[in-house]
This record gives sequence, structure tokens and C-alpha cells, in this order.
Amino acid sequence: METFTKTPGWLDWYANPSTPRFQLPAGAVDAHCHVFGPGAEFPFAPERKYTPCDGGKEDLFALRDHLGVSRNVIVQATCHGADNSAMVDAVQSAGGRARGVATVRPDISEAELRRLDEAGVRGVRFNFLKRLVSSAPQEDLAEIARKIAPLGWHVVIYFEGEDLEGLEGFFGSLPTPLVVDHMGRPDVTKPVDGPEFSRFLRFVDRNDVWVKVSCPERLSVSGPPALDGEQHAYTDAVPFGRRVVQEFPDRVLWGTDWPHPNLKGHMPDDGLLVDYIPQVAVTTEQQHQLLVANPMRLYWPGEDARA
Repeated sequence: METFTKTPGWLDWYANPSTPRFQLPAGAVDAHCHVFGPGAEFPFAPERKYTPCDGGKEDLFALRDHLGVSRNVIVQATCHGADNSAMVDAVQSAGGRARGVATVRPDISEAELRRLDEAGVRGVRFNFLKRLVSSAPQEDLAEIARKIAPLGWHVVIYFEGEDLEGLEGFFGSLPTPLVVDHMGRPDVTKPVDGPEFSRFLRFVDRNDVWVKVSCPERLSVSGPPALDGEQHAYTDAVPFGRRVVQEFPDRVLWGTDWPHPNLKGHMPDDGLLVDYIPQVAVTTEQQHQLLVANPMRLYWPGEDARA
């Protein structure tokens, strides 16, 4: 059995998270989370850029229940490459309460795509972060998008805010809906109404785009972190999330990002990440759209969130 040594300095997920003060609405969806292995059962990819701790389905479902979440969207972690086994196993173990987002290669067969679809996968992820992937050849990604479009899947895109200018033409050419991870990773030291974030908002407005107002812990520069009971965490990221929710209330999603790959500074308390939500979705209606109505429409169309 292969053993894995964690990347030096790796921060493990937060054990014993607090109980959120903010009560999630019934049927709430964590629309962005991952599973890591466990490595002994689902080995990590040889080409990975990091080796994480274990964070398997049992731990994810325990967090789901502790936070008051009803459903999960489990996004393939880059440490598993294009071997979706761990993600698919977690989705299939959730009794209909999870969907998946896969990583696939351009030569994937229609039969394999149908198998993933039947297992609960509803999208693929394209990663443009240079520190996580060696390259993202656009011809290959366009071929993948062409293959998944008939299934009604979407493409999840992960990129840095400063890189959007060179990518938005390609993104706009794809024949599927798009879901942007973590608000397109804006530089929160710049004005929320400055040219860079305004470009992002125009991109969302002009295309079939959904936006995850997730991962303030990755975007924040000045904090304070979601630790030690902090109820006003990551205040420098708040205006960006609030703007997206205000402008696109029917196209926003939220997720924990558990088990939080590759964090460098601190590991947030997931209970306090739930308490962050009312800072960006300030009304009951916004909260219901963000947490229930929108993710249900995208991932479980036609189903009752309370089922």
C-alpha cells in the first residue's frame, strides 16, 4: 500500500468547528467542497502539485450535518488529477444528497461521460491557476466542453482576477453555462468599483455565468480570520461578495471549500465561515436564493429542496 507524506507546512482542516450562530435555511447546499482520499483507499495522482491530509467522505458528511447543510456539491480536487474515483464514491454514498464536478481529459469517451452523469456528476472543472496546473490548453478544454454540452453539464472555471482579460473571449466561446470559483479571485486591496472587478461583473452580466461567493479566507489580506468566535471575519472581502449577490441574486452560490486545499496563513473554523454568509447576503431572500434556490436549480432541477 502506497503511503503519502503531506506537503511540508500543510494545514489540516479545522477539527471540532464551532456551531454556527447563523442558522442556515432548510435545504441549504454547500456548493463547493472536496474530498481528499483517504489516500490509502484512493491514491493521490502522481502528477499532483501538493499532497494533502486525508479528508474523506465520512468527515465531509459529519461537517455537513454539524453545520446544518442539507446537500453538497463535491468538486474534484487537483491532487487526484483526472481519477474521479474518490469524488464519485462520495457522491454515490450521499443518497442523492450530493452532486459532483469532475476533471476529465479530452479523449474521454461518451460511455464514460454517461457513467459519470448517472453517478451524479453535473460539470467539469477547468483550472487556470498556474501554481496548480502545468498548462490549460484551450483546444483541449474546448473539446471537453463540446462533449459535455449535450448532457446539460456546466464548466467550473478557476482563475485569478488579473488573468480574466486574456481568458474571457475563450470563456465566452464555450457552449455550456459557466460557474466561477471564488468570485474570480479578485484583488481585494483594489476598489470594488475599480476596473478589474468591474470587468468581472461585465463578464458575468454578458454571459451565462454563475458565481461562487466562497473562500473569503483565500482573498482576504487584512482579515480578521474566521477564528476564535470572530463574527465579522474577512471584512476586506465583504464588499466584493455583497456586490455580486446584489447584482446577480439568482446566479450566486456558496460553499465551504472544505477541506481547504493549500491554505498558507491559517485554517478557518468552518462554523465561522457559515457565520460569514450574512455579511454578503444580507436579507432573508438573498440568503434563500444563495443557499437553496440557486444551487437546487443548477444541480437538482425540479427537485424539492426539503426532500
